[in-house]
Amino acid sequence: MFFQRFLKKLLTLNNWLIISSSVVLIFVSTVIMRFIEPETFPTYFDSFWWVMTTVTTVGYGDFYPVSILGRLYAVFLYLFGIGFIGVVIGKVVEGFAQFRLKQEEGKMSYLDKNHVVIIGWSKKAHYALLEILEADSKIEIVLISMLEKTPIQHDRVHFIHGDATDDIILNKANIKYSRSVIIFADDTIKDSQLSDGKSLLIATSIERLAGDLHITVEIQVEKHIELFKHVSVDEFIISDEMISKMAAQSVLARGVTNIYSQLMSRKLGDDLYQIPTNPKWTTYRDAFHDLLEQGATLISNGENLNINRRLDEAIDVHSKLYIICNEETYKKIVGNEH
Repeated sequence: MFFQRFLKKLLTLNNWLIISSSVVLIFVSTVIMRFIEPETFPTYFDSFWWVMTTVTTVGYGDFYPVSILGRLYAVFLYLFGIGFIGVVIGKVVEGFAQFRLKQEEGKMSYLDKNHVVIIGWSKKAHYALLEILEADSKIEIVLISMLEKTPIQHDRVHFIHGDATDDIILNKANIKYSRSVIIFADDTIKDSQLSDGKSLLIATSIERLAGDLHITVEIQVEKHIELFKHVSVDEFIISDEMISKMAAQSVLARGVTNIYSQLMSRKLGDDLYQIPTNPKWTTYRDAFHDLLEQGATLISNGENLNINRRLDEAIDVHSKLYIICNEETYKKIVGNEH
């Protein structure tokens, strides 16, 4: 009964007190056994080794006390030391379990930098997340959602539970040090005005906290883009209208949706890549022919798709050139430029 009450008392003590007491017990026991039986334990490490194998119930038998006093102290370790260490091990295991639970419930802050923040969870968000992970093997993603638990288990995805209009939640996502943000429309809000209004609130909060940050927003209605004129949103995705337009194009130009799919997905055919300018390129013609010889097609500078009509124009060093090619060709081109 006494030993049972002792263990119950241990379980109610502060974790740090239990751990520090266990460390002190091991250290003191090492010194005591070395002092009691210097011939049995010729070094402090031998004494420490015996103490550890005793309190962890391993008991190799390579060292053991032979004197009465040494054996009496060993009995003390059997009764109390094993209990202490057992509780410590239990606390450590419990700590790992609590840590994992907090991660799954989105209660842990993200402390790293240069990550992508995805706000809102839906099938569209899920596909976007998988596409980003597929495209970059090093990038990490922070997902902010009102879900009770993380909807996806991945070592490069960190989940945060909460409302993204709340500064506390955005700071937990370390929004200030992220590389970009994607705000998906809240599918639980059926009114398109309210849904886009919430996205506007989130974008405003992000700009206030993070300043100059690349922000992409999914909106329900194109005319609502005007509402974002005071917020520095870089790109808009008009979900319903884009799907409708693609469906119409499939009728007007059969097979064109396959081209869209190839350009938008890393898993299908050639892909769309952004590359920096090369010092040896003076005009777009130089870049076009050089890239063509390497197996890539130059299609635009930023949003301008009229490269074929600007071949003799000079290339600005800050141009954002986009090419179509496979991954192997892209890596070769980027490698050559460095």
